[in-house]
Amino acid sequence: MQIFYAPDIRLNPELPEEEARHALRVLRLGEGDELRLTDGKGTLYRAVIREANQRHCFVNVVEQSEQLPLWDFHLHIAIAPTKNMDRIEWFCEKATEIGIDAITFLNCRFSERREIKLQRLEKVLVSAMKQSGKAKLPALTGMTSFSTFIHQPFNGQAFIAHCEEGEKPLLQHRCQPGGRVLILIGPEGDFSPEEITQATSAGFASISLGRSRLRTETAALAACHTTHILNSPPL
Repeated sequence: MQIFYAPDIRLNPELPEEEARHALRVLRLGEGDELRLTDGKGTLYRAVIREANQRHCFVNVVEQSEQLPLWDFHLHIAIAPTKNMDRIEWFCEKATEIGIDAITFLNCRFSERREIKLQRLEKVLVSAMKQSGKAKLPALTGMTSFSTFIHQPFNGQAFIAHCEEGEKPLLQHRCQPGGRVLILIGPEGDFSPEEITQATSAGFASISLGRSRLRTETAALAACHTTHILNSPPL
């Protein structure tokens, strides 16, 4: 059954307008039909439509349950957004499908994009969350200064992926399963040498994502998937 997103369902028994339109006009649901909802905070709801018209859809919640965690670690990726927003939307969508807890956008020295609008990206995250059967929406943080971000308190494993020459272990050889993981992904021109020095001085370990030079969004998704593989129990 398709999942609908209703972030305020505990206080307001009405579906958001866009969700109501999809339920009533696209799926042709009506009064008495059952829905599956999430508030994006980890809770699933079973509800029944009690009142429906062209613009509004009111429901009665008949059951709620907490979705069991789908992974036992916390993954936060901080990424410098690309000039082409389609590529960042692609990363946000695919990372949400795989599983990610937080995404922050970094303003770096070589960043090609200095501003970002979160509204469209939030819709991408919601769609990917529903499509992949999840009940928790990743946290999304807008443009943040690189130097400000790396000095924020963080209790866990912190990494910076960059292309600067030198001995760098692969992520899978450095990251330990479990706990909290934070990975920095730079812009298309990579992090500057000064940023790499700042990050390592702040406790970030330099890592490699392989021998190929990856696009920003590809590197971020590779980091996301690699972290999941590391934390996957053997079959």
